[in-house]
Amino acid sequence: MPDLRSISFLWPLLLFTAAAVPLIAGLYAYKTKRVPPWVLCLGLLLLCTALGRPQAVLMTPLREATVMLVIDTSGSMRAQDLKPSRIEAAQLAAQKFIEGKPARLRVGLVTVAGTAALAQAPTEERGALFKALESLPLQYGSALGTGLLISLEALLPGSGIDAQKIINQASEPGAVKKAESAGQSLDAAKAPKEASASRGRNTAIVLMSDGQSNMGPDFIKMAELAATHEVKVYTVGIGTLEGDVVRMQGRSMRVKLEEDALKKVATLTQGEYFRADSAEGLLEVYDKLGYRLRFEKRAMSEITSYVALLGMLLVMISAIRALARSGRIL
Repeated sequence: MPDLRSISFLWPLLLFTAAAVPLIAGLYAYKTKRVPPWVLCLGLLLLCTALGRPQAVLMTPLREATVMLVIDTSGSMRAQDLKPSRIEAAQLAAQKFIEGKPARLRVGLVTVAGTAALAQAPTEERGALFKALESLPLQYGSALGTGLLISLEALLPGSGIDAQKIINQASEPGAVKKAESAGQSLDAAKAPKEASASRGRNTAIVLMSDGQSNMGPDFIKMAELAATHEVKVYTVGIGTLEGDVVRMQGRSMRVKLEEDALKKVATLTQGEYFRADSAEGLLEVYDKLGYRLRFEKRAMSEITSYVALLGMLLVMISAIRALARSGRIL
């Protein structure tokens, strides 16, 4: 599809030939006392436009684009403010998203609890993704920053992101030297190679969570790392603001949707935040995401042939109509 706002002309002076069309139409009306055939006039205008050699930005689907689904599998996801539960609603929505994905879109899956794991490397095979989604055991803790980090490492091989090193440094005691070392490691990861940044534009992360993060590397800093590599993060808040009471490790506690961090991460990475406070709403979110995650390549191309073809088609239609009505072309 061409971006109509980007149209320009290589030979703009030849567009003045279009001024002849209304003159010819006026002469026709004067001679025949009839209204000029508008289809013919439009066809002639397009042919005159083609003389100017129009060009526009064409948007075509990318052959290689990748999305990482990051699903929160912490204990709070067993809450039932989304029916039948947060985690089951998330699984169903992820399945719907995979079913509707473009054929060439590669999708991977990362699960996040006290740590994060690559449950399925990016693939075009739906069967492998469905199998990875079948069993998502809930565990203690929530390390959303780790989830972003593991996703970035899988999306951008060769970018200098060493996920395990950053995770290890985040878990060490906060001595000054270790903190400085962690900072230097993160700074190195934040300086992407040009090829890495280019790949980042063809990728995205979709994070489904109730927003609670209490372990691992800082969630916001990992979002900043994603932004540096031009990877957009779309966050989906699962649950309600009122929350639900769940039992974990022999204790009862109310778990609510915490939106602030999810909104900030989406803003930092130029993604978007969605709230899903019902199972039906979560499915609607994934319908919207399907449109957001259409990766396209933009390139300036000459469209003279398309404009000329359309002009000739309209001229031929006008001639055929005139021939059928009066036995004459005009």
